[in-house]
Amino acid sequence: YAGKWYALAKKDPEGLFLQDNISAEYTVEEDGTMTASSKGRVKLFGFWVICADMAAQYTVPDPTTPAKMYMTYQGLASYLSSGGDNYWVIDTDYDNYAITYACRSLKEDGSCDDGYSLIFSRNPRGLPPAIQRIVRQKQEEICMSGQFQPVLQSGTL
Repeated sequence: YAGKWYALAKKDPEGLFLQDNISAEYTVEEDGTMTASSKGRVKLFGFWVICADMAAQYTVPDPTTPAKMYMTYQGLASYLSSGGDNYWVIDTDYDNYAITYACRSLKEDGSCDDGYSLIFSRNPRGLPPAIQRIVRQKQEEICMSGQFQPVLQSGTL
């Protein structure tokens, strides 16, 4: 999973979220700790577009479920948010695509109240047709078909 990923599509949470040119560089340490540095553009106050740098650390609360993690993140500027989300790698082939889902807040019954999802590719230009079919099938399986919007990757960061 380590290495550079580019967001191709996203389902936004409520509130402020990265807009375009989203990428993440994951590093896995020898002790299994995973960290990420993410970049993207975000629009503040409805008109001010800035580059955003985020840093995150991931922990695996239950080693029997390594795809479910807890992500602690912080914006590398005072106007960017910080916090923690439950984070899942829904599916990946490690070489081409990854589908992630994160939950920002839970309902009383334990289900997700506000979450977001990203479809990542190793290539900023997109996925081959065969991989696109796999991703669409996974979106249907997790009941999120039609909820994603494309993420522009113009290479301007």
